[in-house]
Amino acid sequence: MTDYPKPPFPEQTQEPPGSFVQMQPMPDHGETTWVGAGRLQGRVAVITGADSGIGRAVAIAFAREGADIALCYLSETEDAKDTAKLIEDEGQSCVRIEADLADPDACRRIIEKVVQEWGRIDILVNNAAHQAVFEKFEDIPPKEWEKTFAINIDAIFHLCQAAVPHMGAGSSIINTTSINADKPNPTLLAYATTKGAIQNFTVGLAQLLAERGIRVNCVAPGPVWTPLIPSSMDGEKVAKFGQDSPMKRPAQPVELASAYVMLAEPMSSYVSGATIAVTGGQPMI
Repeated sequence: MTDYPKPPFPEQTQEPPGSFVQMQPMPDHGETTWVGAGRLQGRVAVITGADSGIGRAVAIAFAREGADIALCYLSETEDAKDTAKLIEDEGQSCVRIEADLADPDACRRIIEKVVQEWGRIDILVNNAAHQAVFEKFEDIPPKEWEKTFAINIDAIFHLCQAAVPHMGAGSSIINTTSINADKPNPTLLAYATTKGAIQNFTVGLAQLLAERGIRVNCVAPGPVWTPLIPSSMDGEKVAKFGQDSPMKRPAQPVELASAYVMLAEPMSSYVSGATIAVTGGQPMI
């Protein structure tokens, strides 16, 4: 077991959406720790928020398991280039797609580009997310509420609706929810609300697509050391991030990757409508 760092961390903040390169300590996405075994050989995967954090870790793991990757990101070009190089170093194809998921047309263009490149989609990982902290309910601007929903849940609907016609039996959709779905942090009200919606959407869609052989599941992380943290919280909170968890630290992104690989691989053919909690021992309720 890797001895990952525990808080306190250096106080740090970034402008959203943030970059993993600037984080102290640097997150582990599996760059040197993930060893593949061909579990996704020949598959085509679309991953949103894949430039850093959980998405980067999943992209690295999927590539080392034999998948080609459509790497979707907002604006973090250098992080995306670095992730793409790691994918290509494994001998896998990678297409980088810069897109604002708050735009439904952008969601549809992502799927169109992937289908043009490979002709199909085998795995769709809806991972990109936005959050902002507000101590008072009255301080949440309506536009912030709308933005959070547009990126976190509306985009999943648009991506899934565009992708499903190009997914065959044995395909997999994996959505990133959160421990906040069942145990909401009140200062992340908009974010937590969308995460509850994602979990509900996942279970409903799993039932709709079951007869077509398309599985739909979600992963619920606890605290994870990603750029979302220093780009949405003040430095003092960042320094203490994850210390209240049973393991006294946040997860590293690579520690989430195994859940996504398990849900994506064909051997998990009867797993659908499930929530895989990766919370370091924190109960979901």
